[in-house]
Amino acid sequence: MEKHRIFTTSFASVYPHYINKADKKGRTKEEVDTIICWLTGYNQQELQKQIDNKVSFETFFEAAPQINQNTSKITGVICGYRVEEIEDKLMQKIRYLDKLIDELAKGKAMEKILRS
Repeated sequence: MEKHRIFTTSFASVYPHYINKADKKGRTKEEVDTIICWLTGYNQQELQKQIDNKVSFETFFEAAPQINQNTSKITGVICGYRVEEIEDKLMQKIRYLDKLIDELAKGKAMEKILRS
Protein backbone atom coordinates (compact mmCIF):
# COMPACT_ATOMS: atom_id res chain seq x y z
CA MET A 1 0.00 0.00 0.00
CA GLU A 2 1.32 3.45 -0.92
CA LYS A 3 2.07 5.90 1.89
CA HIS A 4 -0.31 8.80 2.31
CA ARG A 5 1.20 12.02 0.96
CA ILE A 6 1.03 13.76 4.35
CA PHE A 7 3.47 11.19 5.82
CA THR A 8 6.27 12.41 3.53
CA THR A 9 5.32 16.08 3.72
CA SER A 10 7.76 18.11 5.78
CA PHE A 11 6.45 19.15 9.16
CA ALA A 12 8.11 22.54 8.65
CA SER A 13 5.93 23.19 5.59
CA VAL A 14 2.71 22.73 7.59
CA TYR A 15 3.85 24.34 10.85
CA PRO A 16 3.30 27.94 9.60
CA HIS A 17 -0.30 27.00 8.72
CA TYR A 18 -0.90 25.90 12.31
CA ILE A 19 0.45 29.25 13.52
CA ASN A 20 -1.59 31.24 10.97
CA LYS A 21 -4.76 29.39 11.90
CA ALA A 22 -4.21 30.18 15.58
CA ASP A 23 -3.10 33.76 14.90
CA LYS A 24 -6.24 34.55 12.90
CA LYS A 25 -8.25 33.70 16.00
CA GLY A 26 -6.10 35.73 18.38
CA ARG A 27 -4.04 32.83 19.68
CA THR A 28 -0.23 32.69 19.75
CA LYS A 29 2.70 30.76 18.30
CA GLU A 30 3.66 29.94 21.89
CA GLU A 31 0.29 28.25 22.43
CA VAL A 32 0.74 26.24 19.21
CA ASP A 33 4.22 25.19 20.38
CA THR A 34 2.86 24.26 23.83
CA ILE A 35 0.27 21.99 22.18
CA ILE A 36 2.85 20.35 19.91
CA CYS A 37 5.26 19.79 22.81
CA TRP A 38 2.46 18.42 25.01
CA LEU A 39 1.46 15.94 22.31
CA THR A 40 4.94 14.80 21.28
CA GLY A 41 7.17 15.25 24.31
CA TYR A 42 9.57 17.51 22.42
CA ASN A 43 10.95 20.50 24.28
CA GLN A 44 11.17 23.86 22.51
CA GLN A 45 14.75 23.33 21.29
CA GLU A 46 14.01 19.82 19.98
CA LEU A 47 10.88 21.09 18.23
CA GLN A 48 12.84 23.88 16.56
CA LYS A 49 15.51 21.38 15.46
CA GLN A 50 12.85 19.19 13.78
CA ILE A 51 11.49 22.28 12.00
CA ASP A 52 14.98 23.44 10.94
CA ASN A 53 15.81 19.96 9.62
CA LYS A 54 12.56 19.90 7.61
CA VAL A 55 11.78 16.33 8.68
CA SER A 56 8.72 14.56 7.32
CA PHE A 57 5.63 14.05 9.48
CA GLU A 58 6.59 10.38 9.64
CA THR A 59 10.06 11.18 11.01
CA PHE A 60 8.67 13.92 13.25
CA PHE A 61 6.36 11.50 15.05
CA GLU A 62 8.79 8.54 14.98
CA ALA A 63 11.44 10.70 16.68
CA ALA A 64 8.99 12.16 19.21
CA PRO A 65 10.34 11.54 22.72
CA GLN A 66 6.98 10.57 24.27
CA ILE A 67 3.50 10.74 22.81
CA ASN A 68 1.29 12.06 25.60
CA GLN A 69 -0.57 9.35 27.52
CA ASN A 70 -3.75 11.44 27.47
CA THR A 71 -4.21 11.22 23.70
CA SER A 72 -7.04 8.77 24.32
CA LYS A 73 -8.98 11.75 25.71
CA ILE A 74 -8.79 13.49 22.31
CA THR A 75 -12.09 12.73 20.60
CA GLY A 76 -14.22 14.21 17.88
CA VAL A 77 -14.28 14.66 14.14
CA ILE A 78 -11.50 16.12 12.02
CA CYS A 79 -11.50 16.07 8.23
CA GLY A 80 -14.62 13.89 8.34
CA TYR A 81 -13.04 11.19 10.49
CA ARG A 82 -13.45 10.43 14.19
CA VAL A 83 -9.91 10.73 15.53
CA GLU A 84 -10.41 7.95 18.05
CA GLU A 85 -11.37 5.51 15.25
CA ILE A 86 -8.47 6.15 12.84
CA GLU A 87 -6.66 2.82 12.46
CA ASP A 88 -3.33 4.01 11.04
CA LYS A 89 -1.40 5.14 14.13
CA LEU A 90 0.69 7.75 12.30
CA MET A 91 -2.39 9.26 10.65
CA GLN A 92 -4.11 9.26 14.04
CA LYS A 93 -1.25 11.24 15.60
CA ILE A 94 -1.34 13.76 12.75
CA ARG A 95 -5.11 14.15 13.16
CA TYR A 96 -4.72 14.50 16.94
CA LEU A 97 -2.49 17.48 16.25
CA ASP A 98 -4.97 18.89 13.73
CA LYS A 99 -7.78 18.49 16.27
CA LEU A 100 -5.84 20.23 19.03
CA ILE A 101 -4.96 23.17 16.76
CA ASP A 102 -8.63 23.39 15.73
CA GLU A 103 -9.66 23.53 19.37
CA LEU A 104 -7.14 26.33 19.96
CA ALA A 105 -8.48 28.28 16.99
CA LYS A 106 -12.04 27.82 18.27
CA GLY A 107 -11.11 29.55 21.51
CA LYS A 108 -10.99 26.58 23.86
CA ALA A 109 -9.03 27.11 27.07
CA MET A 110 -5.52 25.64 27.09
CA GLU A 111 -6.35 23.52 30.16
CA LYS A 112 -9.12 21.80 28.19
CA ILE A 113 -7.03 21.43 25.03
CA LEU A 114 -4.23 19.83 27.05
CA ARG A 115 -6.73 17.54 28.75
CA SER A 116 -5.67 18.76 32.22
